[in-house]
Amino acid sequence: MITSELINPTHLERKALIYIRQSTPQQMLTNQESLRLQYALRAKAIELGWCAEDIEIIDTDLGQTAAISQNREGFKEVVSRVTMGEVGIILSSEVTRLSRNCPDWYPLLDICGYRHCLIADRDGVYDPSSTNGRLLLGLKGQLSEFELHTIRSRLTAGLLNKAQRGDLKLPLPVGFIRQSDDQVVKDPNLEVQERIELVFSTFLRVKSACKTLRFFNEHQLSVPRRDRFGDLVWKTPNTAAILSILKNPTFAGAFVYGRSKTSRDASGKPKTKRSPFGQWKFVIKDKYPAYITWETFERIQAMLLDNYAEYDRNQTRGVPRPGTALLHGIVYCGECGHKLVVQYKSGPEYICNYLRQQYQIPVCQRIPAQSIDDCVVQAFFQVISPVELDAYQQALKAQSSLTQQVSQSQEQQLERLRYQVALAQRQYNQVDPDNRLVASELERRWETALTALKQAEETFAMQQREQKAPLVLPDELRSIFADIARQLPLIWEQEEVLSTPHKKALLRALIDKVVIHRTANDQVQTRIVWKGGETSTYSVRITVGSFKRLTNAAEMEQIIIERSQQGDSDEQIAQYLTSLGHSSPKNPQAVLTSTVRIIRQKHRIHPRRKQAQARRVPGYLTIPQIAELLGVTTFWLYHYISSGKISVTKDPQTHLYLFPDHPETLEKFQLFKAGKLNHLCFL
Repeated sequence: MITSELINPTHLERKALIYIRQSTPQQMLTNQESLRLQYALRAKAIELGWCAEDIEIIDTDLGQTAAISQNREGFKEVVSRVTMGEVGIILSSEVTRLSRNCPDWYPLLDICGYRHCLIADRDGVYDPSSTNGRLLLGLKGQLSEFELHTIRSRLTAGLLNKAQRGDLKLPLPVGFIRQSDDQVVKDPNLEVQERIELVFSTFLRVKSACKTLRFFNEHQLSVPRRDRFGDLVWKTPNTAAILSILKNPTFAGAFVYGRSKTSRDASGKPKTKRSPFGQWKFVIKDKYPAYITWETFERIQAMLLDNYAEYDRNQTRGVPRPGTALLHGIVYCGECGHKLVVQYKSGPEYICNYLRQQYQIPVCQRIPAQSIDDCVVQAFFQVISPVELDAYQQALKAQSSLTQQVSQSQEQQLERLRYQVALAQRQYNQVDPDNRLVASELERRWETALTALKQAEETFAMQQREQKAPLVLPDELRSIFADIARQLPLIWEQEEVLSTPHKKALLRALIDKVVIHRTANDQVQTRIVWKGGETSTYSVRITVGSFKRLTNAAEMEQIIIERSQQGDSDEQIAQYLTSLGHSSPKNPQAVLTSTVRIIRQKHRIHPRRKQAQARRVPGYLTIPQIAELLGVTTFWLYHYISSGKISVTKDPQTHLYLFPDHPETLEKFQLFKAGKLNHLCFL
């Protein structure tokens, strides 16, 4: 029976769709009455005049929010079927079931109005093609969207207020437990505490998360983790496990909220992005018991960030090769963090071409290799000096302390495995022997625990046998080290003693990597990262293509002009500029006399008058004299000499091109100039 004047026979000829939705899976379990009311709309559709076989229920969106249409296959089905003209009415308990987002709601109203499809809820029936119907449905859609925003704002305000006090109960990482009175304390398991402390101490020693992981794997030490139910489990460490401990501020005793931000893309899909350290929303220090201090935590984050920038790609060094560039494989770009490659086209150069290969953009850096290599080699010689033997003794003491700490961790691990074996044995002994299904499973667990214990004991025993007594550097070995430090710089350039691959291998024995960054045209900041994490920073001068590219080119030019006008020679000016720390474009160590002469001649300053006059040799004509007689430039003559059309050699005494001072010489040049002769020979 038709109960609304908006319904006509055209609507009844088509389908009636009942759209059912619950926002979350939790609501599906708890809000059962709301679910029953939505399914009861079938009876209302029958009252409105639709036959039972023309009524369809779409409930594929149960557990999906209506804030976005993403992943709502039921809503998409409703829209597509309305578009095809198959639907006469859409029934929902309220319009919030269909959408809580106006960008999704209004297109549905447009399609329903164009296809003359009605929309009904518990309050009545609406026609989206009419002005009144569209007005009421539009207001309900806007109120639905605003209601969702209001609910979120209230919940978020309460959550932020609690987080600002540090009372928000966030999930705790392994190593902490929350007591019944909501007080957070360290896990009473001493093995858990000492294993976490070992992670931090190892990282502070090796300065790398990957090296920390390698250390744990070498000693077969597991790390505590939480499973999906929050229970403590021991697992083989991986990079994610190590970083989750190093990056969690809870271990520094701080309550932190707002470490990540969630935004939605154009399709409405949420995306979570971690906020950089220092941009977290709330940080309350000394809220929890700490494993490390906050200052240590900040230092660790800075080290991790620095490692990420330099080890992002191309982590392997490669084997030492015969190329003359000594830092091939261990040199990185200080601007983008990628590894530099070597090019020997016009002398060895370090080139950062990764971004060019990936994105076809210009090369990031192109730096001559010779000056950088010389600086690193000199730093290498200083490091291996006898003074460093005291540091070696300190390293031996630190290694002894580390060995004791590792042994203690391994003994704790054995104690835990022995307890697990005893527990499995007690459980097996207490089971009824006739219950073979349970007994067989408990027997398998007991055998697994025994196998793990046996393997751990064998590994521990083997490492104890291999463990050596602390080394003490004898006097003979100290003298050998000192002699090597003195002799190595002398034999470094002797290729028959040290080949290029040997030099690279020696450098890699102490150097982890070298990061270079051009700070000026002729200045490169070079940072050497030594084995163990210590760094040394130098400012290195490099060669440039022209005098104008020098940093202090204007200052040098002014000094050359002033001292040349005072009568100083080119050699004196070059020595003076070198003492001030200047250099030539092609010689970063000193200022060449030729550089001073070029600048002086550029400004037409001639200390000696005779230098401005052409030289004369009795019985011979020079190139300037020939050029003046022929009315050509000297470059014209030099061009044909270099091309071989004028055959002549330089005089060994004057180092000039000399031609016989005879009339025949001038006649030959005139014929050659006129094109009547193709070649002149004065050999």
